[in-house]
Amino acid sequence: MCVVSTTDDRLRRLDEMRDRALLGGGVARIERQHAAGKLTARERLDLLLDPGSFVELDSFVTNASSRSADDGEVYLGDGVVTGHGLVDGRLVFVFSQDFTVLGGSLSEAYAGKICKVMDLAMKVGAPIIGLNDSGGARIQDGVAALGGYADIFLRNVQASGVVPQISLILGPCAGGAVYSPAITDFTVMVEGTSYMFVTGPNVVKAVTHEDVDAERLGGALTHTTRSGVAHLAVPDEAQAFDVARRLLGFLPQNNLENPAVVATDDPGDRADPELDVLIPDDPSTPYDMTDVIRRVVDDGELVELQPGWAANIVVGFARLAGRSVGIIAQQPAVLAGALDINSSIKAARFVRTCDAFNLPLVSFVDVPGFLPGVGQEDGGIIRHGAKLLYAYCEATVPKVTVITRKAYGGAYDVMSSKHVGGDMNFAWPTAEIAVMGAAGAVEILHRDAIATAADPAGERAGLIADYEKQFGNPYIAASRGYIDAVIRPAETRPRLIGALDMLANKRVNGPRRKHGNIPL
Repeated sequence: MCVVSTTDDRLRRLDEMRDRALLGGGVARIERQHAAGKLTARERLDLLLDPGSFVELDSFVTNASSRSADDGEVYLGDGVVTGHGLVDGRLVFVFSQDFTVLGGSLSEAYAGKICKVMDLAMKVGAPIIGLNDSGGARIQDGVAALGGYADIFLRNVQASGVVPQISLILGPCAGGAVYSPAITDFTVMVEGTSYMFVTGPNVVKAVTHEDVDAERLGGALTHTTRSGVAHLAVPDEAQAFDVARRLLGFLPQNNLENPAVVATDDPGDRADPELDVLIPDDPSTPYDMTDVIRRVVDDGELVELQPGWAANIVVGFARLAGRSVGIIAQQPAVLAGALDINSSIKAARFVRTCDAFNLPLVSFVDVPGFLPGVGQEDGGIIRHGAKLLYAYCEATVPKVTVITRKAYGGAYDVMSSKHVGGDMNFAWPTAEIAVMGAAGAVEILHRDAIATAADPAGERAGLIADYEKQFGNPYIAASRGYIDAVIRPAETRPRLIGALDMLANKRVNGPRRKHGNIPL
């Protein structure tokens, strides 16, 4: 005889299911996660999202369809917690991989949960944040797991430039799994507990005979100083969540919105006389470009990205009169600010990210040219430098440029010059805009005169002085309209704010095409 369950029985069953889902892989595995210095998937969401805002989806999806269930272990949630919540009151979609369930390994059902929240994020136009802590594909699932990864990669691409995507690497991320974070806009790693690599140390040793540990192969230090794969490394998970929240604060919800304007007490007409004397008299003497930037932007706040990789260029977010902007700037203190392969790649990706999400571009230029050398040419500096040129030309957001000192050769053209679509181009009186530096130009132009002179060194010095007097200034470019104004350094902040106000409603109608063909 069939007994119909009472309402209380059904509610009790629901509560039991919920409690079971909350435990993930069980108490013992949660304790092991904590012992490894890592939080659980749900603890992470509690820290990332506004209190009480998380709404979970698919908590009762199980691994029952996976061959891993053949061992008799069936887990609610199947190793990933998905849903949506708020960050500073703004909607975001999230997935948090649960290493306590089968090592966070990905199955077909698991991938389906992630794809669902990504689809929802694109439908409603909200950011996606992925918390990665997984051993990779679930081997028992075979090709179904591989297909699940591909389903996620496709959505990463579809969401690219539509909604912001942030990846937090909080544990292992290996094999095919690394390509999802690689497609997203920002990747943050935790020092000591996270790593990313296509093949692990054991495989590397077997194939190439290189003896390397996981930290050197794919740790946070490697990817923020050597490979450029990650944007930032932080000491612990709590700071990773703070970084994610901070990044979102500069970005809109999606590509159809503008970033929010944030109230500031920093006056828009503030001048800084210290800028008038910041540039050294000797053009070969370095200085720190971040000093310039922090004196200009709101409250001196610059959120620099990839500071340890390609440090000869600075990229990051700041605000001017409360408006989010993307900053791109040479760093004269590293390689004299010359553009090389890595700095070109770093800046090009950042320019395109800002353009996708409607952040104006503010460029501070002090560039002696592209870095010479056989290694650079063999590595394809022409192709990689063209990426930055392409990115600036393609960008339709407001573009404002300040030349502080050197702007030589093709690098002058590339760095958001008037010729490649710069909207407002300013120069300080210390700016030098020329085909090349005085010493190199004189050696080419006056080689014979120097060689036959009674005093070659004196002749060279005089010719260099003449060249610098003629070309070592911004006024020839200004006379042709390539520079809109030569400004006092002290007034840089109000001039930038005024330019951005004027350009706020900029509209660009380019030719119809499927997409351009950037030199990858």
